[in-house]
Amino acid sequence: MKEKILLFIPGYNCENQIQRVLGQLDESILLYIDQVIMVNNRSTDATEEKVIEFIENNPKIPVALLRNDDNYGLGGSHKVAFDYAIKEGYDYVIVLHGDDQGDIHDLNVVLKRKAYLKYDCCLGARFMNGSKLKGYSTFRTFGNVVYNILFSIVVKKRILDLGSGLNMYHVAMLKDKFYEKFPDNLMFNYCMIMAADYYKHNIAFFPITWREDDQVSNVKMMNQAITVLKMLGNYFLHREKFITSEIRERQVENYSAKVIAESGIVKFDE
Repeated sequence: MKEKILLFIPGYNCENQIQRVLGQLDESILLYIDQVIMVNNRSTDATEEKVIEFIENNPKIPVALLRNDDNYGLGGSHKVAFDYAIKEGYDYVIVLHGDDQGDIHDLNVVLKRKAYLKYDCCLGARFMNGSKLKGYSTFRTFGNVVYNILFSIVVKKRILDLGSGLNMYHVAMLKDKFYEKFPDNLMFNYCMIMAADYYKHNIAFFPITWREDDQVSNVKMMNQAITVLKMLGNYFLHREKFITSEIRERQVENYSAKVIAESGIVKFDE
């Protein structure tokens, strides 16, 4: 039986990139994808209009545009999509960021060979053999590699990326919603790595192409580096307490979103 796969595209103020991302959805990818949801995190630019335009021009591609009921951040958008995948009975959910830094075709080998069946998470890695970085500074590469090493020491497993924009998760792993108390910002993916260690998730990394050209970064590198280091230290010292505690700055009772436009059949009514 064919696995039911959801593609989730989070986006915030990516009007210049989102149609390029959606344009990646050719026959080689749609062969495996059952539904695409673009989750708009309350963008203040024309991101929604660009998605609606794509939907109108490509009615055969099963794309739905969801708008978060509040600005939940990148992590919060993940929670919206994970809830959607659970409620609608998907087997796997793919995450592809809407700023056009990643290329979903890097997943082709994983999808074609069904390598994902062996793992709880298949994570794109920018810093492993076979990956290609374009426009990514040597300084940022060095910093990421150092943090990959630190995480590898703590979790006692080789970590090749702490959070790229192309990942694939087994929905069965997400059903207990262990991630609900994780930060709703960029720290979400770091916590997912630590959770994979704590909950013994079986993870694998695959090489990806990553580029930076007209994207606008929301990362404040120094503040983020310090915050991540503190989180890793807390996890190292108090694994269970850290991973099960409330880590969000703002508690959200329900991560809800509304369907704004669609070309595929979508039931999500949150």
